[in-house]
Amino acid sequence: MRFFLFIFIISSSLFAQKKYDVCVYGGTSAGVIAAYSAEKMGMNVILIEPSKHLGGLSSGGLGQTDIGNKYAITGLSRDFYRKVGSHYGKLEQWIFEPHVTENLFNEYIKKTKIKVLFEHQLISVSKEDAKIKSISIRNGRSISKIVAKTFIDCSYEGDLMAKAGVNFHVGREANSLYGETWNGVQLLDKHQFPDGIDPYNQIGKPESGLLWGISDEKLAETGSGDAKLQAFNFRLCLTDSLANQIPISKPDEYDSTKFELLLRYIEKKQPTELNWALMHIQPMPHHKTDINNSGPFSTDMIGENYDYANASFEERKTIIKKHENYIKSFLYFLGNDERVPKHLRDEMKKYGYPKDEYIDNQGFSSQIYVREARRMIGELVMTQLHCEGQQSVDDGVGMAAYTMDSHNTQRIVIEKDGKMMVKNEGDVQQGIGGLPPYPVSYRAITPKEKECSNLLVPVCLSASHIAYGSIRMEPVFMVLGQSAGMAAAMAVQSKTSVQKIEVKKLQKMLKENPFLDGSIPEILIDNDSKNISTIGDWSLVKKGYGKYGKDYLISASSQSNVVEYKAEVLTSARYKIYVYIPKFEGISDEMTVFINQKKYIIKTTAEESDWKLIDILELEKNQSTTIKITTENAKGSIIADAVLLIAN
Repeated sequence: MRFFLFIFIISSSLFAQKKYDVCVYGGTSAGVIAAYSAEKMGMNVILIEPSKHLGGLSSGGLGQTDIGNKYAITGLSRDFYRKVGSHYGKLEQWIFEPHVTENLFNEYIKKTKIKVLFEHQLISVSKEDAKIKSISIRNGRSISKIVAKTFIDCSYEGDLMAKAGVNFHVGREANSLYGETWNGVQLLDKHQFPDGIDPYNQIGKPESGLLWGISDEKLAETGSGDAKLQAFNFRLCLTDSLANQIPISKPDEYDSTKFELLLRYIEKKQPTELNWALMHIQPMPHHKTDINNSGPFSTDMIGENYDYANASFEERKTIIKKHENYIKSFLYFLGNDERVPKHLRDEMKKYGYPKDEYIDNQGFSSQIYVREARRMIGELVMTQLHCEGQQSVDDGVGMAAYTMDSHNTQRIVIEKDGKMMVKNEGDVQQGIGGLPPYPVSYRAITPKEKECSNLLVPVCLSASHIAYGSIRMEPVFMVLGQSAGMAAAMAVQSKTSVQKIEVKKLQKMLKENPFLDGSIPEILIDNDSKNISTIGDWSLVKKGYGKYGKDYLISASSQSNVVEYKAEVLTSARYKIYVYIPKFEGISDEMTVFINQKKYIIKTTAEESDWKLIDILELEKNQSTTIKITTENAKGSIIADAVLLIAN
């Protein structure tokens, strides 16, 4: 017995014998990039991940990336999507298979000396005054202590932040708290049941009880706050390739009675296909999908995640298993219950789980989509006012641009026109098509110094519920993860708190060495730059999808109108020169471009907004290079958005 105790004590203290400069908790996309950034800054780094995999949602099924605006995605985050693009033969790729990105995250780590601990869960935090001295983690029965100078919480749940005693919020604030209009309770028309769907087990009989999934809570006042979380789901990677397919089978805890409300919706809606009405089916490479929630009764399990944020690991396992069983049952029901119209059943039966994804989990992702859990309350709270540009910050260390997006939070009964009917509440989508890119404050990823002086929180950052709905996108988490990793290194090097680093210096490094490899910085010129000039009739377009930055210029004139971009080359090199082509109905299928008087005719038809390579040219230092987009010989509209020069 004494021998066993002796061995246990030795194994439990192994990691405590070596102190780290930076400890990152959470191997999400942000966690990998934060750890990589800190290591590239010369730090001795340890990365701790409670699961078996790196990448979080970016390798867990969210393959159709929510971006908002590509202009906002900078640094190593952009490098990541360039690496995905290289895999698929493009400059950048934002749609991908899960295993491709998991391999990439692993490659980032393999290039470093970062110590990675999988399947280790946080138990406790030891602090001295406002400084974390160490954390204790568990792997089965083995307990280890990690000592580090700075810590970064990159978990979706904010566990390290919470155990460190940092103030946080769970749920929706009232609009009155931060002067917002889209926070709190919102009964709107997106992903909503049509009027007239009866909520009771026996139609018209309240005494028979409510159908499964409907809450008996009363609708609160619009804009009022509560502790409820927007719904979670799994982002489903399915395939219609029979050769690569695991059939969707009946789950162990299948209960068809949970889908009576779904049948009533189908009867009312009469959908002709699954897409949009019952789920959002987004195509991915090699006959795969990224399926997300769409419609009032879909893959979101509304109302079953309220306890998740503050739950223990064991309690979370139960919640996750409940969501997994629900979504598997949902798919099985649509494909097999004879009450579902045959055309929908036949369509659903085409899909199965992919054999070559999540091979340790029978083709099903183990990463639940935690859209929101805890949110730190820092020195500055990002709000709707920042998202809309009514307020701004000068200490931005990343940008966001996605729609202010919240999924439904509860399913309730309301009375309308004298009838009781079921409705969803909580779905908000403001700024459809993406918001103009706006800066995210450094103060939003650092706690108040009196609460914790050596912790950064780039995922569960300081933001209101509705602002978090815009910021909470995987590419932005990676951007903020890089900033956090670099800031942690700066704090160690300067022997100061994370709150007292030179933010201007951090901003300068992010701009001048964005990939942390000393490579020549790219030259990006957007259409709103001071380095452009126009000739002729061009209109400014601010709305719509696919634009790069805040807007773009468009001309449908048959005259030779010109937008000229001037690129100041500071380093001699061979440069790849690109123009950005937004997807636009009515765009000319050819565009005439001049580079330093050399004429190019390029094809502009594309299935998505993308960069188009024009040429690779040797450019000399201090040489002024001009790129001209013209309407010469156009057969439709010509768009002038952004140009990009990348040293080859």
